[in-house]
Amino acid sequence: MRPASIRIPYRDKFPSPVTLPPTAASIPGAIDALLEFLTARSPHGLPQSTVVLSGAGLSVASGLTDYRGENGTYRVNKTYRPIYYSEFLANHAARKRYWARSFLGWTTLHNAEPNAGHFAVRDLGQMGLVNAIVTQNVDSFHPLAHPQLRTMELHGYLRAVKCVMCKSEFPRDSFQDDLARLNPVWAEFLREAIAEGAFSSTDILKQSEKLGAPAIRSNPDGDVEVPGAQYQTFRYPACPRCLVSPTEDAMGRKHKVEVDGDGAWIPTSTGGVLKPAVVQFGENIADHVKDTAQEYIDQAGKLLVLGTSLATYSAWRLAKSAKERGMPIAIVNIGGVRGEETFHGDLEPGQFGAQGVRVELPTHAVLPRLVEKLWDEVSPGARSAADTPASNRLQTKGVGVFKEMMSLIDMEPIKMNIAMKNVAGLADMRSIMLFWLRFFRPRRWRKDLGNIESHRDG
Repeated sequence: MRPASIRIPYRDKFPSPVTLPPTAASIPGAIDALLEFLTARSPHGLPQSTVVLSGAGLSVASGLTDYRGENGTYRVNKTYRPIYYSEFLANHAARKRYWARSFLGWTTLHNAEPNAGHFAVRDLGQMGLVNAIVTQNVDSFHPLAHPQLRTMELHGYLRAVKCVMCKSEFPRDSFQDDLARLNPVWAEFLREAIAEGAFSSTDILKQSEKLGAPAIRSNPDGDVEVPGAQYQTFRYPACPRCLVSPTEDAMGRKHKVEVDGDGAWIPTSTGGVLKPAVVQFGENIADHVKDTAQEYIDQAGKLLVLGTSLATYSAWRLAKSAKERGMPIAIVNIGGVRGEETFHGDLEPGQFGAQGVRVELPTHAVLPRLVEKLWDEVSPGARSAADTPASNRLQTKGVGVFKEMMSLIDMEPIKMNIAMKNVAGLADMRSIMLFWLRFFRPRRWRKDLGNIESHRDG
């Protein structure tokens, strides 16, 4: 059997990088270095194009949590452990826990939008400087921000769920409706949290720390951890296709798919299990996905790494492959990356970016200004769609990020933009709970979700 492509090799912080060239420590210097990188002639007769390899750091400015960034889950939540594929397949209780936490986190993820960094990548594609994207992100921001630019979602996507047996996919927002129907108490809690503006609070972490209460945490990929919640009360549906027409096992016998009176999957079943359409930890990446990602590397002359520490082997091997081909590599990431010296250890001391760049600045702060300078280089005074007045831009504020994806496919990327929400960070749920438990009236969901915290009303 092939070794799994998605593992958790590193949880700790990587050593701090060396900025290259040294002038790239400031935003203006970083822009100059990246401009040199993108516009210089590719070496060794390689194609005059750049492929982007992106990670969770690119989506932090959209309000999503990353793993290893400055405030990443592995840094602030040392006990966090994502679910493994084998555990998800074998354990009904583990699936209940996963889907309960995903149910609470989906609305925030679903309503999040691409940020200026994603649209800057779009503009780089429009200019002909970037020809493809390989992303580890599962938030679908890349295909939404630039549907006409080739994108391979290396680790899948959260916009759908997938049957383990028949491989059918179903929309995640419809699945969310099914979860709400099967779990009315949880649905009531979620509605009240949203109504109270809980997910837009920016002071949740500080408030919780002041009160000394157990943390309710928002983790990557739409996972919300509620200490003390009774996850075993949660129910999830079976695959609707397998429920009607079950698949066969290796012996030619029909799998058994059974549900309770409400349509929830029950453990007497041997099939019909739905999982997120992502590559979970311990799960193999499909061959066609790996092959396509490698093709994108092989068809380019440079690699631009954005918002990733390359900690997962699936991403690191692509960057290593690019280095072995002689491709210049630019990395824009807060914090160190795996095997830092592998990518930039051989650069000439006096180079200004053509051979490689290492920048430790936020992608959303650097990329839009890089695009602005490139526009001025090509046509002084020109700007991308992201810089035009709001009245002249396509407005999709309040529209879920996945609902409008298909309707945007035929639009010119340069004319497309989303009214950006000014979100500094994903609202952690814990101060919601603490605020309610300490200062608001009792809620019916307290006892149903479990003893979240010892408290006294009054």
